[in-house]
Amino acid sequence: MLPDNIKALQGRQPQIIGHQQANQSAVLLPLVEVGGDLSVLFEKRAPHLNRQPGEICFPGGGIENNDGDPKMTAVRETCEELGLEPQDLEVIAPLDLLITPFSAIVYPYLGYIKDNHRIHINLEEVEKIFYVPLDYLLHNKPMRKNLAFKMDAPEDFPYELIPHGRQYPFREANYPQHFYIWQEYVIWGLTALILTHFLTLIRPLAEPSIY
Repeated sequence: MLPDNIKALQGRQPQIIGHQQANQSAVLLPLVEVGGDLSVLFEKRAPHLNRQPGEICFPGGGIENNDGDPKMTAVRETCEELGLEPQDLEVIAPLDLLITPFSAIVYPYLGYIKDNHRIHINLEEVEKIFYVPLDYLLHNKPMRKNLAFKMDAPEDFPYELIPHGRQYPFREANYPQHFYIWQEYVIWGLTALILTHFLTLIRPLAEPSIY
């Protein structure tokens, strides 16, 4: 007979192992109409920020305890950074989770800003914003490169406890990087990975992928 502490696991919803220790954040990939064309909004982070100053990103930030869920985080952060109200946004759908090699979990959402004239950027966090036409992104292939990750064990690693000891064939991993160029801006890193994922989702199935 199973003990009660094991029976209690019945009906449990799975989580990501180690998620409690991970840096969890949520971002919004914002669509907006500019000059009659559907575009994607990007931010350039303020130069005085401690983390990634001057980088290109989507609105978003760390998940806080009172957010309720990652979608609320994405909406809250977008409103704070762009000077909007929640009713100025429509969250269309969640995109796929992004788990990085750096103990970070990113929850991306696809959103729509109903009127870009209501945007008033928060200069404490955002230096500027710019728009890239969706049609341009769909028809211009990004540059692709891979970063290689290798295991680097400390000197006191217990090789004697594993098969083959110091000759154990640890796997190496490739971490893809995409680079989109628009005017003077370079979109890369996690932002480019999320962007590529979104573009792949909306590309017609009959159309050959450029990715």
